[in-house]
Amino acid sequence: MSIETKPANLVAQLRELDTFKDLPAEALEWLIDKSDYHIYKKGSYIFEPDQTVDHMQIILEGEYTIEIDRNGTRREMGVWGKGNIAGVLPFSRMTHSRAYGMPLEDTHVLELHRDYFVEMVNVSYDMVQALVAVMSTRIRDFSQIRYQDEKLLALGKLSAGLAHELNNPASAMVRSSEELYRGVHATPDKFKNVITMRITPEQTDRVNEILFSKLGNVQGVELSLMEKEEVRDDLMDWLEDHEVNDADQIAETYLDFGITVDDLDDICDIIEGKSVGPIMAWIESTLNLERLVAEIQEAAGRISGLIKAIKSYSHMDRASTMENLNVHEGIISTLIILKHKIKNKNIQLVKEFMPDLPQVCAIAGNLNQVWTNLIDNAIDAMEPGGTLTIRTAVERSHVCVYITDTGSGISEEDQSRIFDPFFSTKPMGEGTGMGLDIVKKIMDRHMGEIKIVESRPGKTTFRVCFALS
Repeated sequence: MSIETKPANLVAQLRELDTFKDLPAEALEWLIDKSDYHIYKKGSYIFEPDQTVDHMQIILEGEYTIEIDRNGTRREMGVWGKGNIAGVLPFSRMTHSRAYGMPLEDTHVLELHRDYFVEMVNVSYDMVQALVAVMSTRIRDFSQIRYQDEKLLALGKLSAGLAHELNNPASAMVRSSEELYRGVHATPDKFKNVITMRITPEQTDRVNEILFSKLGNVQGVELSLMEKEEVRDDLMDWLEDHEVNDADQIAETYLDFGITVDDLDDICDIIEGKSVGPIMAWIESTLNLERLVAEIQEAAGRISGLIKAIKSYSHMDRASTMENLNVHEGIISTLIILKHKIKNKNIQLVKEFMPDLPQVCAIAGNLNQVWTNLIDNAIDAMEPGGTLTIRTAVERSHVCVYITDTGSGISEEDQSRIFDPFFSTKPMGEGTGMGLDIVKKIMDRHMGEIKIVESRPGKTTFRVCFALS
Protein backbone atom coordinates (compact mmCIF):
# COMPACT_ATOMS: atom_id res chain seq x y z
CA MET A 1 0.00 0.00 0.00
CA SER A 2 1.57 3.26 -1.15
CA ILE A 3 1.66 6.36 1.05
CA GLU A 4 -0.51 9.19 -0.29
CA THR A 5 0.09 12.94 -0.02
CA LYS A 6 -1.65 14.32 3.05
CA PRO A 7 -4.52 16.76 2.37
CA ALA A 8 -3.99 20.28 3.61
CA ASN A 9 -7.18 20.27 5.70
CA LEU A 10 -6.35 17.27 7.91
CA VAL A 11 -6.59 19.32 11.13
CA ALA A 12 -10.12 20.38 10.19
CA GLN A 13 -11.02 16.75 9.33
CA LEU A 14 -9.76 15.53 12.70
CA ARG A 15 -11.73 18.25 14.49
CA GLU A 16 -14.92 16.79 12.97
CA LEU A 17 -14.31 13.54 14.88
CA ASP A 18 -15.58 13.25 18.48
CA THR A 19 -12.32 11.74 19.73
CA PHE A 20 -10.17 14.70 18.61
CA LYS A 21 -12.54 17.70 18.55
CA ASP A 22 -11.42 19.15 21.92
CA LEU A 23 -7.68 18.56 21.50
CA PRO A 24 -5.28 21.50 20.92
CA ALA A 25 -4.06 22.20 17.38
CA GLU A 26 -0.42 21.44 18.32
CA ALA A 27 -1.39 17.88 19.35
CA LEU A 28 -3.31 17.30 16.12
CA GLU A 29 -0.46 18.69 14.03
CA TRP A 30 1.94 16.30 15.82
CA LEU A 31 -0.39 13.40 15.08
CA ILE A 32 -0.59 14.35 11.39
CA ASP A 33 3.17 14.85 11.13
CA LYS A 34 3.98 11.42 12.55
CA SER A 35 1.27 9.54 10.63
CA ASP A 36 1.02 8.21 7.09
CA TYR A 37 -1.98 8.78 4.83
CA HIS A 38 -3.47 5.85 2.88
CA ILE A 39 -6.42 5.34 0.57
CA TYR A 40 -7.77 1.74 0.60
CA LYS A 41 -9.63 0.91 -2.59
CA LYS A 42 -12.87 -1.07 -2.68
CA GLY A 43 -12.01 -4.77 -2.99
CA SER A 44 -8.77 -4.49 -1.01
CA TYR A 45 -8.24 -5.16 2.70
CA ILE A 46 -7.54 -2.65 5.46
CA PHE A 47 -6.57 -5.63 7.65
CA GLU A 48 -6.77 -9.44 7.47
CA PRO A 49 -6.69 -12.37 9.95
CA ASP A 50 -3.23 -13.11 11.44
CA GLN A 51 -1.85 -9.86 10.03
CA THR A 52 0.56 -8.09 12.40
CA VAL A 53 -1.12 -5.01 13.86
CA ASP A 54 1.31 -2.16 14.53
CA HIS A 55 -0.64 0.94 13.46
CA MET A 56 -3.52 2.94 14.83
CA GLN A 57 -5.93 3.61 11.92
CA ILE A 58 -8.18 6.69 11.95
CA ILE A 59 -10.95 6.52 9.34
CA LEU A 60 -11.39 9.99 7.78
CA GLU A 61 -13.60 9.13 4.80
CA GLY A 62 -15.42 6.06 3.48
CA GLU A 63 -16.85 2.90 5.04
CA TYR A 64 -15.64 -0.63 5.61
CA THR A 65 -17.15 -3.86 6.90
CA ILE A 66 -15.59 -6.21 9.44
CA GLU A 67 -16.06 -9.93 8.77
CA ILE A 68 -14.90 -12.95 10.77
CA ASP A 69 -14.49 -16.49 9.53
CA ARG A 70 -16.82 -18.97 11.29
CA ASN A 71 -16.44 -22.61 10.21
CA GLY A 72 -15.37 -21.60 6.72
CA THR A 73 -18.14 -19.02 6.32
CA ARG A 74 -17.64 -15.25 6.55
CA ARG A 75 -19.91 -13.53 9.04
CA GLU A 76 -20.35 -9.76 8.95
CA MET A 77 -19.92 -8.07 12.33
CA GLY A 78 -20.99 -4.60 11.18
CA VAL A 79 -20.11 -1.55 9.10
CA TRP A 80 -17.78 1.18 10.34
CA GLY A 81 -17.02 4.54 8.75
CA LYS A 82 -15.81 8.07 9.35
CA GLY A 83 -14.60 8.61 12.90
CA ASN A 84 -13.91 4.99 13.72
CA ILE A 85 -10.44 4.16 15.03
CA ALA A 86 -9.18 0.68 14.19
CA GLY A 87 -5.92 -1.15 14.81
CA VAL A 88 -3.75 -0.88 17.91
CA LEU A 89 -4.29 1.80 20.55
CA PRO A 90 -2.15 3.11 23.44
CA PHE A 91 -1.77 0.46 26.20
CA SER A 92 -3.44 -2.12 23.98
CA ARG A 93 -1.95 -5.66 23.92
CA MET A 94 -3.24 -6.35 20.42
CA THR A 95 -0.61 -7.96 18.18
CA HIS A 96 -2.54 -9.61 15.35
CA SER A 97 -5.83 -9.07 13.60
CA ARG A 98 -8.51 -11.80 13.79
CA ALA A 99 -10.91 -10.41 11.20
CA TYR A 100 -11.18 -8.95 7.69
CA GLY A 101 -11.58 -5.19 7.17
CA MET A 102 -13.02 -4.69 3.67
CA PRO A 103 -13.68 -1.20 2.23
CA LEU A 104 -17.16 -0.72 0.78
CA GLU A 105 -15.84 2.37 -1.04
CA ASP A 106 -12.53 4.21 -1.26
CA THR A 107 -11.58 4.65 2.41
CA HIS A 108 -9.16 7.34 3.57
CA VAL A 109 -7.10 6.38 6.63
CA LEU A 110 -4.54 8.19 8.78
CA GLU A 111 -2.14 5.63 10.30
CA LEU A 112 0.18 6.14 13.29
CA HIS A 113 2.80 3.51 14.17
CA ARG A 114 2.72 2.19 17.73
CA ASP A 115 6.35 3.30 18.23
CA TYR A 116 5.03 6.87 18.68
CA PHE A 117 2.68 6.02 21.58
CA VAL A 118 5.31 6.75 24.23
CA GLU A 119 6.02 10.14 22.66
CA MET A 120 2.28 10.80 22.52
CA VAL A 121 2.11 10.67 26.33
CA ASN A 122 4.55 13.59 26.51
CA VAL A 123 2.97 15.53 23.64
CA SER A 124 -0.68 15.29 24.68
CA TYR A 125 -1.88 13.28 27.66
CA ASP A 126 -5.43 14.34 26.75
CA MET A 127 -5.05 12.55 23.42
CA VAL A 128 -3.89 9.40 25.20
CA GLN A 129 -6.91 9.57 27.55
CA ALA A 130 -9.28 10.03 24.60
CA LEU A 131 -7.79 7.00 22.80
CA VAL A 132 -7.91 4.85 25.95
CA ALA A 133 -11.61 5.71 26.21
CA VAL A 134 -12.00 4.53 22.60
CA MET A 135 -10.27 1.27 23.54
CA SER A 136 -12.56 0.77 26.56
CA THR A 137 -15.65 1.31 24.41
CA ARG A 138 -14.27 -1.05 21.77
CA ILE A 139 -13.65 -3.78 24.35
CA ARG A 140 -17.12 -3.36 25.84
CA ASP A 141 -18.88 -3.47 22.47
CA PHE A 142 -16.78 -6.37 21.21
CA SER A 143 -17.33 -8.31 24.45
CA GLN A 144 -21.10 -7.92 24.08
CA ILE A 145 -20.92 -9.20 20.51
CA ARG A 146 -18.77 -12.17 21.49
CA TYR A 147 -20.94 -13.04 24.49
CA GLN A 148 -23.96 -12.98 22.19
CA ASP A 149 -22.05 -15.14 19.71
CA GLU A 150 -21.21 -17.60 22.48
CA LYS A 151 -24.86 -17.85 23.48
CA LEU A 152 -26.00 -18.33 19.88
CA LEU A 153 -23.26 -20.89 19.26
CA ALA A 154 -24.26 -22.85 22.36
CA LEU A 155 -27.95 -22.57 21.45
CA GLY A 156 -27.22 -23.83 17.93
CA LYS A 157 -25.33 -26.86 19.23
CA LEU A 158 -28.03 -27.71 21.75
CA SER A 159 -30.83 -27.19 19.22
CA ALA A 160 -29.15 -29.50 16.71
CA GLY A 161 -28.69 -32.19 19.33
CA LEU A 162 -32.24 -31.88 20.64
CA ALA A 163 -33.70 -31.92 17.12
CA HIS A 164 -31.88 -35.19 16.48
CA GLU A 165 -32.88 -36.73 19.82
CA LEU A 166 -36.53 -35.69 19.38
CA ASN A 167 -36.62 -36.81 15.77
CA ASN A 168 -35.83 -40.46 16.58
CA PRO A 169 -38.78 -41.14 18.92
CA ALA A 170 -41.07 -38.89 16.87
CA SER A 171 -40.26 -40.88 13.71
CA ALA A 172 -40.80 -44.12 15.63
CA MET A 173 -44.22 -42.88 16.73
CA VAL A 174 -45.16 -42.01 13.15
CA ARG A 175 -44.05 -45.40 11.82
CA SER A 176 -45.79 -47.33 14.61
CA SER A 177 -49.02 -45.31 14.33
CA GLU A 178 -49.15 -45.89 10.55
CA GLU A 179 -48.66 -49.62 11.05
CA LEU A 180 -51.23 -49.59 13.87
CA TYR A 181 -53.69 -47.87 11.53
CA ARG A 182 -53.23 -50.58 8.92
CA GLY A 183 -53.52 -53.29 11.57
CA VAL A 184 -56.74 -51.89 13.01
CA HIS A 185 -58.30 -51.64 9.53
CA ALA A 186 -57.43 -55.28 8.88
CA THR A 187 -58.99 -56.39 12.19
CA PRO A 188 -62.65 -56.67 11.00
CA ASP A 189 -61.76 -59.39 8.45
CA LYS A 190 -59.80 -61.35 11.03
CA PHE A 191 -62.56 -60.88 13.58
CA LYS A 192 -65.11 -62.18 11.03
CA ASN A 193 -63.06 -65.35 10.61
CA VAL A 194 -62.78 -65.80 14.38
CA ILE A 195 -66.46 -65.16 15.17
CA THR A 196 -67.57 -67.84 12.71
CA MET A 197 -65.53 -70.44 14.61
CA ARG A 198 -67.34 -72.81 16.92
CA ILE A 199 -65.27 -72.85 20.11
CA THR A 200 -66.54 -72.88 23.66
CA PRO A 201 -65.94 -70.19 26.29
CA GLU A 202 -63.71 -72.64 28.14
CA GLN A 203 -61.55 -73.09 25.02
CA THR A 204 -61.41 -69.33 24.54
CA ASP A 205 -60.23 -68.82 28.13
CA ARG A 206 -57.48 -71.42 27.76
CA VAL A 207 -56.23 -69.87 24.48
CA ASN A 208 -56.32 -66.40 26.10
CA GLU A 209 -54.34 -67.75 29.03
CA ILE A 210 -51.50 -68.74 26.67
CA LEU A 211 -51.82 -65.46 24.75
CA PHE A 212 -51.68 -63.20 27.83
CA SER A 213 -48.74 -65.12 29.26
CA LYS A 214 -46.75 -63.93 26.23
CA LEU A 215 -47.78 -60.25 26.30
CA GLY A 216 -45.11 -59.54 28.90
CA ASN A 217 -42.48 -60.32 26.23
CA VAL A 218 -43.36 -57.17 24.26
CA GLN A 219 -39.71 -56.01 24.47
CA GLY A 220 -38.56 -59.28 22.89
CA VAL A 221 -36.89 -62.40 24.29
CA GLU A 222 -33.14 -62.94 24.62
CA LEU A 223 -31.99 -65.54 22.07
CA SER A 224 -28.74 -65.99 20.22
CA LEU A 225 -28.74 -65.60 16.45
CA MET A 226 -28.51 -69.38 16.00
CA GLU A 227 -31.35 -69.98 18.47
CA LYS A 228 -33.55 -67.43 16.67
CA GLU A 229 -33.00 -69.12 13.31
CA GLU A 230 -33.81 -72.51 14.77
CA VAL A 231 -37.03 -71.32 16.46
CA ARG A 232 -38.09 -69.40 13.34
CA ASP A 233 -37.64 -72.48 11.14
CA ASP A 234 -39.63 -74.64 13.57
CA LEU A 235 -42.49 -72.11 13.67
CA MET A 236 -42.55 -71.80 9.88
CA ASP A 237 -42.66 -75.57 9.45
CA TRP A 238 -45.52 -75.91 11.96
CA LEU A 239 -47.58 -73.12 10.40
CA GLU A 240 -47.05 -74.39 6.85
CA ASP A 241 -47.91 -77.95 7.92
CA HIS A 242 -51.21 -76.59 9.24
CA GLU A 243 -51.79 -74.56 6.05
CA VAL A 244 -51.76 -71.19 7.83
CA ASN A 245 -51.62 -68.16 5.49
CA ASP A 246 -48.88 -65.51 5.92
CA ALA A 247 -46.78 -68.02 7.82
CA ASP A 248 -43.57 -65.96 7.55
CA GLN A 249 -45.15 -62.80 9.05
CA ILE A 250 -46.89 -64.75 11.82
CA ALA A 251 -43.70 -66.69 12.64
CA GLU A 252 -41.74 -63.44 13.00
CA THR A 253 -44.24 -62.01 15.49
CA TYR A 254 -44.41 -65.28 17.44
CA LEU A 255 -40.61 -65.37 17.59
CA ASP A 256 -40.52 -61.82 19.06
CA PHE A 257 -42.97 -62.75 21.82
CA GLY A 258 -41.39 -66.09 22.66
CA ILE A 259 -44.17 -68.33 21.35
CA THR A 260 -42.82 -71.82 20.64
CA VAL A 261 -44.01 -74.87 18.73
CA ASP A 262 -45.05 -76.38 22.07
CA ASP A 263 -47.37 -73.40 22.62
CA LEU A 264 -48.85 -73.88 19.14
CA ASP A 265 -49.40 -77.58 19.85
CA ASP A 266 -51.20 -76.67 23.10
CA ILE A 267 -53.45 -74.20 21.28
CA CYS A 268 -54.17 -76.71 18.55
CA ASP A 269 -55.12 -79.30 21.16
CA ILE A 270 -57.38 -76.82 22.96
CA ILE A 271 -59.35 -76.00 19.77
CA GLU A 272 -59.25 -79.68 18.71
CA GLY A 273 -57.51 -78.85 15.43
CA LYS A 274 -60.40 -76.71 14.16
CA SER A 275 -60.00 -73.25 12.56
CA VAL A 276 -56.25 -73.21 13.19
CA GLY A 277 -55.60 -70.51 10.54
CA PRO A 278 -58.03 -67.87 11.89
CA ILE A 279 -56.90 -68.48 15.48
CA MET A 280 -53.23 -68.09 14.55
CA ALA A 281 -53.95 -64.90 12.59
CA TRP A 282 -55.97 -63.46 15.47
CA ILE A 283 -53.23 -64.19 18.00
CA GLU A 284 -50.60 -62.63 15.70
CA SER A 285 -52.78 -59.53 15.21
CA THR A 286 -53.29 -59.11 18.97
CA LEU A 287 -49.57 -59.49 19.69
CA ASN A 288 -48.63 -57.10 16.89
CA LEU A 289 -51.04 -54.43 18.11
CA GLU A 290 -49.59 -54.84 21.61
CA ARG A 291 -46.08 -54.32 20.21
CA LEU A 292 -47.07 -51.19 18.29
CA VAL A 293 -48.81 -49.63 21.30
CA ALA A 294 -45.72 -50.40 23.44
CA GLU A 295 -43.46 -48.76 20.84
CA ILE A 296 -45.64 -45.65 20.77
CA GLN A 297 -45.65 -45.51 24.58
CA GLU A 298 -41.88 -45.89 24.71
CA ALA A 299 -41.33 -43.17 22.08
CA ALA A 300 -43.74 -40.83 23.88
CA GLY A 301 -41.90 -41.56 27.13
CA ARG A 302 -38.57 -40.65 25.53
CA ILE A 303 -39.99 -37.35 24.25
CA SER A 304 -41.49 -36.63 27.67
CA GLY A 305 -38.12 -37.43 29.28
CA LEU A 306 -36.31 -35.07 26.92
CA ILE A 307 -38.76 -32.25 27.62
CA LYS A 308 -38.32 -32.86 31.34
CA ALA A 309 -34.54 -32.72 30.88
CA ILE A 310 -34.84 -29.46 28.91
CA LYS A 311 -36.97 -27.92 31.66
CA SER A 312 -34.49 -29.09 34.28
CA TYR A 313 -31.55 -27.81 32.22
CA SER A 314 -33.01 -24.39 31.49
CA HIS A 315 -34.87 -24.10 34.83
CA MET A 316 -37.59 -22.29 32.90
CA ASP A 317 -40.02 -22.83 35.77
CA ARG A 318 -37.68 -21.57 38.52
CA ALA A 319 -36.41 -18.13 39.49
CA SER A 320 -32.76 -17.17 38.95
CA THR A 321 -31.92 -17.12 42.65
CA MET A 322 -29.40 -18.89 44.84
CA GLU A 323 -30.76 -22.17 46.20
CA ASN A 324 -29.51 -25.47 47.53
CA LEU A 325 -28.89 -27.83 44.60
CA ASN A 326 -27.72 -31.34 43.85
CA VAL A 327 -25.02 -30.90 41.18
CA HIS A 328 -25.73 -34.40 39.86
CA GLU A 329 -29.13 -33.27 38.54
CA GLY A 330 -27.65 -30.46 36.45
CA ILE A 331 -24.84 -32.68 35.11
CA ILE A 332 -27.30 -35.43 34.11
CA SER A 333 -29.60 -32.90 32.38
CA THR A 334 -26.62 -31.48 30.50
CA LEU A 335 -25.50 -34.95 29.39
CA ILE A 336 -28.99 -35.64 28.05
CA ILE A 337 -28.90 -32.36 26.10
CA LEU A 338 -25.44 -33.24 24.67
CA LYS A 339 -26.26 -36.94 24.13
CA HIS A 340 -26.37 -36.56 20.34
CA LYS A 341 -22.86 -35.11 20.24
CA ILE A 342 -21.52 -37.82 22.55
CA LYS A 343 -23.07 -40.55 20.38
CA ASN A 344 -21.83 -39.00 17.14
CA LYS A 345 -18.20 -39.23 18.31
CA ASN A 346 -18.71 -42.63 19.95
CA ILE A 347 -17.51 -41.20 23.26
CA GLN A 348 -17.48 -43.60 26.21
CA LEU A 349 -19.09 -41.91 29.21
CA VAL A 350 -17.92 -42.85 32.71
CA LYS A 351 -19.88 -41.42 35.67
CA GLU A 352 -18.29 -41.79 39.09
CA PHE A 353 -20.89 -40.00 41.19
CA MET A 354 -20.50 -39.95 44.95
CA PRO A 355 -23.65 -41.30 46.67
CA ASP A 356 -25.51 -38.81 48.87
CA LEU A 357 -23.41 -35.89 47.62
CA PRO A 358 -24.11 -32.79 49.76
CA GLN A 359 -25.92 -29.90 48.13
CA VAL A 360 -24.35 -26.60 47.13
CA CYS A 361 -25.85 -23.11 47.13
CA ALA A 362 -25.94 -21.82 43.56
CA ILE A 363 -28.05 -20.51 40.68
CA ALA A 364 -29.13 -23.62 38.77
CA GLY A 365 -29.08 -22.07 35.29
CA ASN A 366 -25.57 -20.71 35.84
CA LEU A 367 -24.28 -24.10 36.96
CA ASN A 368 -25.67 -25.68 33.80
CA GLN A 369 -23.70 -23.14 31.76
CA VAL A 370 -20.57 -24.35 33.55
CA TRP A 371 -21.31 -28.03 32.84
CA THR A 372 -22.26 -27.29 29.22
CA ASN A 373 -19.05 -25.40 28.44
CA LEU A 374 -16.72 -27.88 30.16
CA ILE A 375 -18.37 -31.03 28.79
CA ASP A 376 -18.78 -29.58 25.29
CA ASN A 377 -15.10 -28.53 25.24
CA ALA A 378 -14.07 -31.99 26.45
CA ILE A 379 -16.03 -33.65 23.64
CA ASP A 380 -14.52 -31.29 21.05
CA ALA A 381 -11.00 -32.01 22.35
CA MET A 382 -11.29 -35.77 21.79
CA GLU A 383 -11.00 -37.91 18.71
CA PRO A 384 -13.87 -40.37 18.05
CA GLY A 385 -13.82 -43.23 20.54
CA GLY A 386 -12.44 -41.16 23.44
CA THR A 387 -13.50 -41.41 27.09
CA LEU A 388 -15.23 -38.70 29.10
CA THR A 389 -15.08 -39.22 32.87
CA ILE A 390 -17.11 -37.16 35.33
CA ARG A 391 -16.36 -37.71 39.02
CA THR A 392 -17.84 -36.02 42.08
CA ALA A 393 -16.43 -35.99 45.59
CA VAL A 394 -16.31 -34.10 48.88
CA GLU A 395 -12.88 -32.70 49.67
CA ARG A 396 -12.54 -30.99 53.03
CA SER A 397 -15.42 -28.49 53.07
CA HIS A 398 -16.03 -28.43 49.32
CA VAL A 399 -18.08 -30.33 46.74
CA CYS A 400 -15.79 -30.98 43.77
CA VAL A 401 -16.54 -32.09 40.23
CA TYR A 402 -13.76 -33.50 38.05
CA ILE A 403 -14.25 -33.55 34.26
CA THR A 404 -11.58 -35.55 32.41
CA ASP A 405 -11.16 -36.11 28.68
CA THR A 406 -8.68 -38.15 26.66
CA GLY A 407 -7.90 -35.38 24.18
CA SER A 408 -4.56 -33.94 23.08
CA GLY A 409 -4.11 -31.78 26.18
CA ILE A 410 -3.50 -28.06 26.71
CA SER A 411 0.02 -26.65 26.49
CA GLU A 412 1.52 -24.98 29.57
CA GLU A 413 1.58 -21.64 27.73
CA ASP A 414 -2.13 -21.90 26.88
CA GLN A 415 -3.06 -23.03 30.40
CA SER A 416 -2.03 -19.63 31.76
CA ARG A 417 -4.40 -17.90 29.29
CA ILE A 418 -7.23 -20.43 29.04
CA PHE A 419 -9.65 -18.33 31.12
CA ASP A 420 -8.81 -15.03 29.37
CA PRO A 421 -11.64 -13.48 27.33
CA PHE A 422 -11.38 -14.03 23.55
CA PHE A 423 -8.65 -16.67 23.97
CA SER A 424 -9.42 -19.98 22.26
CA THR A 425 -7.39 -23.08 21.42
CA LYS A 426 -9.90 -24.02 18.74
CA PRO A 427 -9.32 -23.24 15.05
CA MET A 428 -10.44 -19.85 13.75
CA GLY A 429 -14.24 -19.73 13.51
CA GLU A 430 -14.91 -22.74 15.76
CA GLY A 431 -14.86 -20.93 19.08
CA THR A 432 -15.55 -17.45 20.42
CA GLY A 433 -12.99 -17.58 23.21
CA MET A 434 -15.71 -16.61 25.68
CA GLY A 435 -16.86 -20.02 26.99
CA LEU A 436 -14.29 -20.50 29.76
CA ASP A 437 -14.30 -16.78 30.52
CA ILE A 438 -18.03 -17.11 31.22
CA VAL A 439 -17.36 -20.21 33.35
CA LYS A 440 -14.70 -18.37 35.36
CA LYS A 441 -17.01 -15.41 35.99
CA ILE A 442 -19.82 -17.74 37.13
CA MET A 443 -17.47 -19.54 39.52
CA ASP A 444 -16.21 -16.22 40.90
CA ARG A 445 -19.81 -15.11 41.43
CA HIS A 446 -20.45 -18.31 43.40
CA MET A 447 -17.18 -17.93 45.32
CA GLY A 448 -16.11 -21.24 43.84
CA GLU A 449 -12.94 -22.35 42.10
CA ILE A 450 -12.12 -23.80 38.70
CA LYS A 451 -8.67 -24.93 37.65
CA ILE A 452 -6.82 -27.36 35.41
CA VAL A 453 -5.38 -30.01 37.71
CA GLU A 454 -3.71 -32.01 34.94
CA SER A 455 -3.18 -31.66 31.21
CA ARG A 456 -1.03 -33.81 28.97
CA PRO A 457 -1.57 -35.73 25.74
CA GLY A 458 -4.29 -38.27 26.48
CA LYS A 459 -5.61 -36.69 29.67
CA THR A 460 -6.94 -33.28 30.69
CA THR A 461 -8.82 -32.74 33.95
CA PHE A 462 -10.73 -29.66 35.06
CA ARG A 463 -11.76 -29.39 38.72
CA VAL A 464 -14.75 -27.31 39.82
CA CYS A 465 -15.24 -26.78 43.55
CA PHE A 466 -18.06 -25.18 45.58
CA ALA A 467 -18.22 -24.52 49.29
CA LEU A 468 -20.72 -26.76 51.08
CA SER A 469 -24.13 -25.17 51.71
